[in-house]
Amino acid sequence: MPTILVAEDDAIIRELVCLFLRNDGFETLEAVDGKEALTVYASKHVDLVVLDIMMPIMDGWTLCKELRRANPDLPLLMLTARGETWEKVKGFELGTDDYLTKPFDPLELTARVKALLKRYRIGSTETIHFGNIILDRKTYKVMSGSDSLSLPLKEFELLYKLAGTPGQVYTREQLIDQIWGIDYAGDDRTIDVHIKRLRERFSTTTDFRIETVRGLGYRLEVYE
Repeated sequence: MPTILVAEDDAIIRELVCLFLRNDGFETLEAVDGKEALTVYASKHVDLVVLDIMMPIMDGWTLCKELRRANPDLPLLMLTARGETWEKVKGFELGTDDYLTKPFDPLELTARVKALLKRYRIGSTETIHFGNIILDRKTYKVMSGSDSLSLPLKEFELLYKLAGTPGQVYTREQLIDQIWGIDYAGDDRTIDVHIKRLRERFSTTTDFRIETVRGLGYRLEVYE
């Protein structure tokens, strides 16, 4: 059973979040601030963290950064009382995977938690399969039905990254750091060029689309 760490200084909200998650079958751990959350994370098995931005001692921004540094593959869902675009951009740049603005519907909370866990299970494999598309990281080939397509390395890595966590928004800076490396000295608009090429290559596909999220970055959505 997945274990969810809830870092929230408001006792009522923290208890409600844990109650909603437990009612949906999850195990929960609690922390009242970022510092305690790091201590709990270091001593317990945690599958996903739900964290509030405004916390004493260590806020959600710092906690997000520290957790992502400790484990790049840990799903993070950030809670905020505000929903300004700059906050979302900052959160995504620090490594959060998704956002939920208070007040929120309990059903939406549990749905987002389940979606994040599913995305990371997909992202941890060497082969990603959705619709008629198969991405094989061992051969760097894309299978579409019976057709095989070889992509340039960076285009494949970009598509694989987006497809590994469908629905997750990545900023240009994140994609540059994770695919080209933090020492890359070129223009981050190279992401736009590679996205354009991928869209052109798969312009007729009915399996997925790469969406531009204005002011944030890109995400891949799988057609139902």
